[in-house]
Amino acid sequence: MVLPSPPEPPAGPDAPHPLRWTREEFYQLAEAGFFHGRRVMLIEGKVIVMSPMRDPHARAIVFALQALPPVLGGEFTYRPQMPLHLGQSSEPEPDLAVIAGSPRSQPPGHPTTAALVVEVADSSLAFDTGDKCSLYAAAGIADYWVVDLAHNRLLVYRDPRPDPSAVHGAIYFHRKFFNPTDTIAPLAAPGSAIAVADLLP
Repeated sequence: MVLPSPPEPPAGPDAPHPLRWTREEFYQLAEAGFFHGRRVMLIEGKVIVMSPMRDPHARAIVFALQALPPVLGGEFTYRPQMPLHLGQSSEPEPDLAVIAGSPRSQPPGHPTTAALVVEVADSSLAFDTGDKCSLYAAAGIADYWVVDLAHNRLLVYRDPRPDPSAVHGAIYFHRKFFNPTDTIAPLAAPGSAIAVADLLP
C-alpha cells in the first residue's frame, strides 16, 4: 500500500529559495570585477552569460545600424548593445534598440522602452525567441525583430499581449518570418520598407 505524500508546508521567508539579483546589486558585482572578461546581462534577477560574439553576429549588427536610419529617419536614437532598463530585475542589452527621439533629447539614464528592438541570433536563437521574446512582450515592446543567422531569415514579433503561461507573463500574438527576398516596414515607419537582405550578413 502506497501512502499519500504529506502536503507541502507553505514556503516562508526562511525557506530555501533562489537568490535573484536586483539591478543595483548587478552593478555592484560588475564594478567589483566579478564579471571581468564575460558578456553578461540581467534577466529577471538572473545573471545570463552570453557566448562570445562571432564575426557574422557582429556584421549583422553593423548592417542593421547602416540599414535602419535611412528608413526611420533622424528622430530616433540607435543604441547597439546598450542596457535597456525593464524594471528592477531585468536589464537586457539588445544588439540594437531604436529609441524614439534624437540622442540629445534623451533623458538621463537608460531607456525603459524602445520603438524597435533587434537581436541577432546564432547559438542564442532559442533564448532570443523564448525567454527574451516573452520579456520584451511583457515590457510592451511593440516591434521585436530577430535576425536568424542559422536559417538566413528575419523573425518579426508584434502585438504583445498578457499570457500567464508564458515565462515572463506575456507573448507576441503576431509572429512571422521573412526571407532575404522580402521587405519589411518597421511599425515606427510603416510607409518605409527595408530589404531583409540588407540585415543579413
